[in-house]
Amino acid sequence: MNFDRNTIIGFVVLALLFFGYFYYNNQEQKRYNDKVKREKAFSDSIAALNKPKTDTLAQKKDSAQADTQRVVAASGTFRDAVKGTEQLIQTSNELLNITFSSKGAQVKKVELKNFKGLDSNLLRLASSDFDRLSYPVVTGPNQTLQSADFFFNKIDSAKNADGSKTYAFTLTSSDSNNAARIVHKYTVKPNDYMIDFDIEFQGADQLLTQGNLNLSWQYSAAQQETDIDFEKQNTQVGFVENEEFDYYTVGNRNSVDFNKSVSWVGVRQRFFFTIFQAKKNFSSGKLEWTLPSDSSHVLIQSTANMKVQLPVTSSAAAGFSMYYGPSDYHILKKYDQKFEKLVNLGQGMYAFVRPLNRFVILPIFDFFKGLTPGSMGLAIALLTLFIRLLISPLTYSSYLSGAKMKALRPEIARLKEKTAGDQQAMSMEQMKLFREAGVNPLGGCIPALLQIPIFFALFSFFNSEVSLRGAEFLWANDLAAFDDPIKFGFSIPFLGSHLSLFNVTAAATSFLISWYSMSMTPDQSNPMMKYLPYIFPVFLLFFFNKLPSALTWYYTVSNAVTLILQFIIQNYIIDHDKILAKIEENRKKPKTKSKWQERMEQMQEQQKKLKDTQHKNKR
Repeated sequence: MNFDRNTIIGFVVLALLFFGYFYYNNQEQKRYNDKVKREKAFSDSIAALNKPKTDTLAQKKDSAQADTQRVVAASGTFRDAVKGTEQLIQTSNELLNITFSSKGAQVKKVELKNFKGLDSNLLRLASSDFDRLSYPVVTGPNQTLQSADFFFNKIDSAKNADGSKTYAFTLTSSDSNNAARIVHKYTVKPNDYMIDFDIEFQGADQLLTQGNLNLSWQYSAAQQETDIDFEKQNTQVGFVENEEFDYYTVGNRNSVDFNKSVSWVGVRQRFFFTIFQAKKNFSSGKLEWTLPSDSSHVLIQSTANMKVQLPVTSSAAAGFSMYYGPSDYHILKKYDQKFEKLVNLGQGMYAFVRPLNRFVILPIFDFFKGLTPGSMGLAIALLTLFIRLLISPLTYSSYLSGAKMKALRPEIARLKEKTAGDQQAMSMEQMKLFREAGVNPLGGCIPALLQIPIFFALFSFFNSEVSLRGAEFLWANDLAAFDDPIKFGFSIPFLGSHLSLFNVTAAATSFLISWYSMSMTPDQSNPMMKYLPYIFPVFLLFFFNKLPSALTWYYTVSNAVTLILQFIIQNYIIDHDKILAKIEENRKKPKTKSKWQERMEQMQEQQKKLKDTQHKNKR
């Protein structure tokens, strides 16, 4: 590629868009971090004010006794169910290890068998004391108690014909005359991340106020990736309200009210989802969340207070589902509940790349994964080759345009001498020359600009593709994170405390492209045009250092392919003598001006006349 003026303009625009994109993301992250710090400082100050002067063991014991007394006092007809011993029921399928607790008859812990956590053990979801599913139960006149405070006293299990397993937890009131009963049923299906959850009421008209089942689903999303700041930036809450999907990045607000029917609410970490779904929809509700400090290693603590309206009858039931699993587009899409829309294949101002990821990059990458089992790095390399093949006509067009502009450079130089610094006249003469020669002056920059959607698409894709998590390649331990074989022990502004080696190879190959291209181009009289191509690789070194190594590996391969193509096209495909002959042939053909060309020439003529008039008046 020859660095004529218009090609340089194209790359400058491309670079500005890249840097603008990263500047925007850096500013968003800065605003996010500042907000978290402010909220943390405020919560810490409140906690300090409310903290008792002394926190003795005796005080803690008194507090626990007071809480027990409160529960017993409010237990009413379920007085026999507020005291007991928690029983843990463990089960599993091919994908999950699940632990149920008899206290509250709820999920206690979930482990994903195919994924590792930061401690190299099985990755855990829903395993903290904050995690809780509960709802108020009427225990007597003007008395209610949360279902999570009850010990469900009967536990049954059954294996079903389809291979699923059902666990039933039963709570029965102590009133022998008019016994009420609550049953929680969990169904664990084979090869499924979704757990079915059903609540059955006998005596629902007594246990619920006007048929209102007011569920409180609390979930604490623990840190799962090494870079907690980046993971928080990619943490979102999502939901479907009135059959429309929507989401919020957690750092931008802290709650959302639902006034219409809601299908599901969920929390998305970078690579994992936790979803709570009502099979017949929630009638209303509210989702709110807080952002704990980084030292807690918790990304978000969310509370969904959701209402289900049941018939005011003796018997009533409600069905739900809970998803604990990866943010895998294909897995989520099979449920046909719009879960997959929360996978970041392009969101917000970059939503325009989502179709490109959905219909091109994702299926092609899946295909290459099948060809290279166990090597995501090779799959990325093959994806890169495919993309370069796909845009090869644009690449050739760019090189050809550069060659044509190079062929016209002597004539452009003569025009500069002829017009003697008159920019208006020079512009008019240049347009005439380009039209006569059949040369498009934007031919060098348009192909570069058309590659921008590919960059944004891949940036989103490599940040959300769960199969890259933990994938090793060469020196990188995790293609979903930056590789850091070089650690400084101190932080460098804009660079950080490490140097990504794949980032170095991407910047180095980008520099080689600039060097080779400039070596094929006559000396530039404009110093900026001469040195600008070398500045871009330096900026890449800083801006790409914290990006996933999958992306920097892609750019390394892409740049290597560019170097090879550039050498082959310029030395073996493009014939400069033929280009000159073609230009001369085009000059002999009759020319027709487009309406745009006519308007531009008219505008330039008017500007020239105005300039000449102003110059005469000054005399």
